[in-house]
Amino acid sequence: MKRPTQSVAQRLFHAQRVINNTLSSPIILAAVTPYGYDQAKLEAAHNLCQEARALTDWRERLYGQQQGATAAVQQAWAAAKVAYNATLKIGRIALRGNESARNALGLSGIRQRSLNGWLGQARRFYNNLLSSPDFMASMATYGYTQAKLEAESALVEAVGAASDVQYQERGKAQEATQIRDAKLDELNQWLADYKKIAEIALAASPQQLEQLGWVVAS
Repeated sequence: MKRPTQSVAQRLFHAQRVINNTLSSPIILAAVTPYGYDQAKLEAAHNLCQEARALTDWRERLYGQQQGATAAVQQAWAAAKVAYNATLKIGRIALRGNESARNALGLSGIRQRSLNGWLGQARRFYNNLLSSPDFMASMATYGYTQAKLEAESALVEAVGAASDVQYQERGKAQEATQIRDAKLDELNQWLADYKKIAEIALAASPQQLEQLGWVVAS
C-alpha cells in the first residue's frame, strides 16, 4: 500500500483520535455498529494503535543504542589512530631499508579511510610486528617495548569489537523498523477502511465525521 506522507507521530495521533472519539460518542458508535464496527472492534483497533505506539518507542530505543554504539566506535577508533599513526612513523624509521618489514607491516602507501580497510592495515602491522623478534628488536631501540606494542594492538582490537557491537545494534534497529512498519501498515489499512465506512454511516451528519478528524467538503 502507498506510504502516508504524515510522520509516524502524526499518524498515531490521528488514529488514536479517531478511535477514542468513536468510542466516546454514543451517536457515532451507534451509527457505525451496523456496519460491523461495534465497540469490541473499536477496542481491538485501540489495542492495535497501542501496539504500534509501543513498537515505535521500542524502535527509537534501539536506534538510540545504535547511535551510542556508533559513538563508541568513533571514540575507540580515534584513540587507536593516534597510537598507530605515531608507531607507524617510528616503524618507517626503525625499519628503513628492510624490505621484509615493509611488506609484512604494510609500511608504505597511504592509510585506508574506511574502518574495515584501516582495521586490516592496523591489524597486519601489529600482528606481524609482534610476531617478529627482529622487527621488535629494531623498534625497541626507539623505546617501543613489547608491552607498549601489545597495548596499542589491544586498542586496535577494541575498535573491531566496538564495530561488531555497532553492526549488531544496527541489525536490531533495522529489524525493529520492519516490525513497527508492518504494524503501522495494519493500522493504516484499518483507518482507511473505517473512514469509508464512517463516511457512509455518518453521511447524514457530517459534523460527526469531523469529530473524527476528517474534514467534510462543504
